[in-house]
Amino acid sequence: MKKWNVYAAAVLAAVGILGGCGAKNAESQAPAETQAAEQSAQESSVEESRETSAEESKTETEKNGTLSVTYVKSPLNVPSIVEQDQEIFASVFGPMGYDVQYSDLTTGPEQTQALASGDIQFLNAVGATSVILSASNDADIKIMSIYSRSPKAFKLFAKDDSIKTAEDLKGKKVAGPKGTILHELLVSYLNNAGMTEDDIEFMAMGIPDAQAALAGGSVDAALLAGPTAYNMEKDGFYIVTDGEGLTEATIVTATSEKFYEEHPELVKAFLTAQKQVLDEMDADHAAAVSATAKATGLEEAAVEEMYGLYDFDMEIKDSDIEAMEKTEKFMEDTGMIENPVDVASLILDVE
Repeated sequence: MKKWNVYAAAVLAAVGILGGCGAKNAESQAPAETQAAEQSAQESSVEESRETSAEESKTETEKNGTLSVTYVKSPLNVPSIVEQDQEIFASVFGPMGYDVQYSDLTTGPEQTQALASGDIQFLNAVGATSVILSASNDADIKIMSIYSRSPKAFKLFAKDDSIKTAEDLKGKKVAGPKGTILHELLVSYLNNAGMTEDDIEFMAMGIPDAQAALAGGSVDAALLAGPTAYNMEKDGFYIVTDGEGLTEATIVTATSEKFYEEHPELVKAFLTAQKQVLDEMDADHAAAVSATAKATGLEEAAVEEMYGLYDFDMEIKDSDIEAMEKTEKFMEDTGMIENPVDVASLILDVE
């Protein structure tokens, strides 16, 4: 029995020694394992931080894979109508991994504000007047190409011929979109007669509302263009003046310099698509007229009648820059803008 007790005690002692050694080994390994785990966690955190930072630095375009482009039919924007009808933007940007979304913002100030906020990437038909106004307010906006020139397409209407001159407008209510080519036409017309906008009651509203106001008799005159102007003329409303000699009515395409620096390939693709649209219009004039008639609700004969008022050549010519410089000076002289704008600096140098 004594031998058994001695043997048991020896076994217990051995187990105790081994247990102590195991505990010491575990204690010595714990700091190393903890350190490795902490290092791994730190590395993971750094990697996640990098990924988050990279994600935050992406533009909305990169995140969403969508390009937002304005779609404006008025006054008679045949290129925009043909482009959407034939889905040319989709055919160009699709292979590059982007969907195309059309914005329904139509007035210049709305468009330039959306461009500045990044909600829209391309302004496909915006008045040079609106671009200059935006640039004067230090917005990031650049002209990519010319969209159209059409001074005769912009008109000032009265209900009848009781208003024939600028002097006849004194004290009268005139409706139209503010900060646009039509607005420039009005102020220039008044200015030529030694008058200013203060001599009339200008009521800022879009073309459809201005048309309705004139037809309803709540205003004395309205600034109209495109199919609306065509229909009002056919309905017997009196044309006080059009834009010839008052404005070059230069409409352009625009983006931001920031967007171009981040996505030069997309800007180049846009210009490629614009050229493709113009080629399609030249190749099949009848199809362009048909699509425009369908989109505007006009008869094809009416579209043909108006078509000749527009020059859709996209090249920015010296004469275009001179015309926009004239517009800038006029806007500055008449108080439409507070800060001068170097028009030449607005032209985007696409390489």
